[in-house]
Amino acid sequence: LDADIYGPSIPTLLNLPRKKPDWNMAGKMMVPPEQYNLKAMSIGLLLPEDNPDQPIVWRGPMAAKALEQMINQTEWGDLDILIVDMPPGTGDIQLSLAQRVPLNGAVIVSTPQEIALMDARKAVGMFQKVNVPILGLVENMNRYVCKKCRHEEYIFGSDEGILKDAARLKIDLVGRVPLTVGIRAQSDLGVPITIADPGSPESREFDEIASRVFLNLGRFGDMGGPTLSVE
Repeated sequence: LDADIYGPSIPTLLNLPRKKPDWNMAGKMMVPPEQYNLKAMSIGLLLPEDNPDQPIVWRGPMAAKALEQMINQTEWGDLDILIVDMPPGTGDIQLSLAQRVPLNGAVIVSTPQEIALMDARKAVGMFQKVNVPILGLVENMNRYVCKKCRHEEYIFGSDEGILKDAARLKIDLVGRVPLTVGIRAQSDLGVPITIADPGSPESREFDEIASRVFLNLGRFGDMGGPTLSVE
């Protein structure tokens, strides 16, 4: 579920057709498109087909209402797990989701420099206030890896700061995602690198992150496992 109302990226990342979803037989529920064995819903799929780059100029309450519609009016069917991709920050979208959906946990994603960690700490604090377990911290763009020689350069600084935060906040650092041409290129193409090159170091890192988050979901999640009920 793409909860980034103002900057939806899931349609591009999953190479979804830019057309409005079909409705079920009763005409009351949207049927989410499927790609790579994933069901997906995004405000980007509800924009005019002839103008997919149309900006969303809504105030917070309207954005929260659109998110609620995508949650409650999507025919999700049986799911193993529902992952919600949220925008940065601690605004209306995050608060609305925490109040209206029984979340099993949250994963915080941040680059390692201090200016980004400031926002990550606020996100941790917000989820803790609404009693949502933190399943892990992911360090994004941890290092740049050269395509030709595989030399590594820590262009956003070392991971010392994020390690200290993880230790102080008692949160697991579940993975470090590098900045590579492969991840960027496959994201733009809409074919995840885990699909395009499953044996690559980048894919293995994503697999390990998923495994650690899944494990913590069983340890810390309110329901003791990857289940989510939306009524």
